[in-house]
Amino acid sequence: MPNPVEELMDDHRVIERVLEALEKRVVAAEGGEIPAGFVEEALEFFAEFADNHHHFKEESALFPTLERRGVPKEGGPIGMMLHEHELGRAALRGIRENLPKAKEGSPEAVEAVRRHADEYINVLRNHIWKEDNVLFRMAVMHLSDEDMKQLEAEFHNPDNPRVQPDRREKYESFARNLARPAE
Repeated sequence: MPNPVEELMDDHRVIERVLEALEKRVVAAEGGEIPAGFVEEALEFFAEFADNHHHFKEESALFPTLERRGVPKEGGPIGMMLHEHELGRAALRGIRENLPKAKEGSPEAVEAVRRHADEYINVLRNHIWKEDNVLFRMAVMHLSDEDMKQLEAEFHNPDNPRVQPDRREKYESFARNLARPAE
């Protein structure tokens, strides 16, 4: 089993697969329609896996542990990561709000869905890079073995529905299956 930092990086690889599919199927797609079924599935994935599962582990476990070890929140990397989580949530809201009219064929709504999807992709890709190459390296340097054990316990708490293995497997399966042809 990977350590908690490696687990978070593994989550990133899963998220990146869905970002890539979103880019190909929505942002870079031509024409006046969007694959609404895929967009709905992607929205569920980003809400449930990226936010409720992955960001939850960061916001409720990793970030507070790093703060206790002296990594500043305000004006530091943790505050920036939290801000970027909010930017991502706002972009997803933009997609969600415009999707019904986009499904009806509104060119303005289709364009808004594409614009918000592009914004989300850019925010998340930059965010993932910063976490993988800066914040998570800081975590490895600052966290003790005991901290890592505590994070692992929190990441796999059987009483927490946000971190259940079946939830993770469902969304990993979704990401793996994106190799199938676009709808």
